[in-house]
Amino acid sequence: MKILVTGAAGFIGSNLAEKLAKRGDNVVGLDNFNDYYDPAKKRSNAARLAAYPNFRMVEQDIRQRETMIELFASEKFEAVAHLAAMAGVRNAVQYPDLYVEVNLNGTQNLLDAARAAGTLKNFVMASTSSVYGNTTQIPFVETDPCDRPLQPYAAAKRAAEILGHAYHHLYGLNFTAVRFFTVYGPNGRPDMMAYLVAESVAKGIQIPLYDNGEMYRDWTYVDDITDGVVLALDKPLGYEIINLGRGKPTLLKDFVNLIETLGGRPANVFHRPRLAADFVKNEADISKARRLLGYNPQISVEEGVRRFWAWYETAVLHRSA
Repeated sequence: MKILVTGAAGFIGSNLAEKLAKRGDNVVGLDNFNDYYDPAKKRSNAARLAAYPNFRMVEQDIRQRETMIELFASEKFEAVAHLAAMAGVRNAVQYPDLYVEVNLNGTQNLLDAARAAGTLKNFVMASTSSVYGNTTQIPFVETDPCDRPLQPYAAAKRAAEILGHAYHHLYGLNFTAVRFFTVYGPNGRPDMMAYLVAESVAKGIQIPLYDNGEMYRDWTYVDDITDGVVLALDKPLGYEIINLGRGKPTLLKDFVNLIETLGGRPANVFHRPRLAADFVKNEADISKARRLLGYNPQISVEEGVRRFWAWYETAVLHRSA
């Protein structure tokens, strides 16, 4: 299958593109290598992917509408895994216009390019558990209205989900939004909590710990997430929204303690109150993913953190020593 992976040089995108290339798909990666974090990390991910003869990277921006239409017309993709986005809940509070421009308008450009090309069998978009806001329905279930987002990142993602329904209804496009729950693992972004804690433990860097770590997150290892995306790519479903998590939330302070134990020293944290953009708890109801996709996450938090720390020691600490 010929698959476009947007955001292919990023954390989840690079892991997904590699998984698809390993199984023999013809994969085209798309990334603009922006400077939200050090582009050298993305270049390193791209170099890893370049080793696969059935992978090719295109350096472009999903905001370039005509470029996207031309790319889809020439490549004739059969499926899209749309992971390109401005990430970072807190950063979105400062730059709401950028998040709407990329995460909503950029998604529309891809949808229009897919519609014009006429070859696409399935469009899978990465969404987020942040769309649930401060819902009182725990665990989070896909039938929740999700109409009270807490920040622009979640608002733009929810708007893109709704736009996907319009394109399914009007143009018959198969569109699945997969809502990710607190992903972590190798090649993680340096602004993500797992990476920040590892840096604090290893190097003594001071980091904030919000609400004394008394927040639950449904930590989900990246391999489980990418397995779910592959399952969604392989199964056009009309229009669906599907949670991808573990369904077993862990306290933030307990997650931090796992990394501290592996590192052999405490993280250097200072305490701050929970931000208005944060929710207290996220927990995925994954029964729909199990039923429709056969999704079955395998990696416990303890095992996932062990794998993450092993990668961090090898790829970050030893390389910089």
